[in-house]
This record gives sequence, C-alpha cells and structure tokens, in this order.
Amino acid sequence: MIMKTIQQFISEVEWGTLDYLLVDLPPGTGDAQLSLCQTVPLDGGVIVTTPQEASLGVVRKGIAMFEKVNVPILGIVENMSYFITPNCDRVEIFGHGGGRAEAERKKVPFLGEIPIYLKIREGGDTGHPVVAADPDSAPGPAISEAGRNLARSPGLR
Repeated sequence: MIMKTIQQFISEVEWGTLDYLLVDLPPGTGDAQLSLCQTVPLDGGVIVTTPQEASLGVVRKGIAMFEKVNVPILGIVENMSYFITPNCDRVEIFGHGGGRAEAERKKVPFLGEIPIYLKIREGGDTGHPVVAADPDSAPGPAISEAGRNLARSPGLR
C-alpha cells in the first residue's frame, strides 16, 4: 500500500517546476523509505533527530539504510533541540548536541537546531508554516538557517 501511494504521489501529482521536493517520512528504515528510494532518483536524504541517544539509535539505522541504497546523507537536523521559556530561559529538555555530534561522527553537514515551539505544531496543523506565518518568531530563523544550509549542500543539483 505504501509503495502504491508513493508511486501515485510522485507520478500523478502535477508538481510544476520545483527547485526541491522534500518528503517527510516517519523515522526508521521501513517500507516508505525503501519505496521512495526505489521509485525516484534521490539527490540525498536529510536526517532529523532529537538530541537524546534513543533517537540517535534510530537515526543510525536510517543512515545505514540510505548508505545501502547509495543515497547520500545531505545533513542532520536536531529537532526539539531546546525550549525557550516565557522568561526567555533556554531549557534543553531532551539534552542537547546529539545531532551535531552524530553529524561529526558520520562526517556529514550539521544543518541546524530547531527549538520546541508551540507555533510549529499549530502551523503544521493549520497549514500555515511558522516560517511563513511568523518568520521572526523563535523558530523562524532556526528553520530558515537549516534550509539555507541544506540549499548550499554540494550534493544537491
């Protein structure tokens, strides 16, 4: 079912002219990732992790799967990297730096740290991404920086 959905998504949607097509997949090494790798030529994969070791274990399996199918890793993003309280204190709920350390270990670019921020979830739920709806909010610059870092990746055509 996943394979058919991905094939339909790629071949039957009129995308128009795109600079990039990013596909957000669930974590891991499941059918969705393999189906996408088998359906379209990929310039690379972006790995998103949270800082703690439990997440990094899944990330390592995902990286290994992409390496097996010759899909280069364009970089790693650390999501839920920190939280800024209403008093402007930075709290690292899930630890900090795991994504950067893994990028260094794998010798791939570290693309950025994205904070936990309620408007990210709200924007996703309503279809109004926080970068477009409130670009100056706490996560706006962080998300924009990660996107710019990805766009500069030598692996992208």
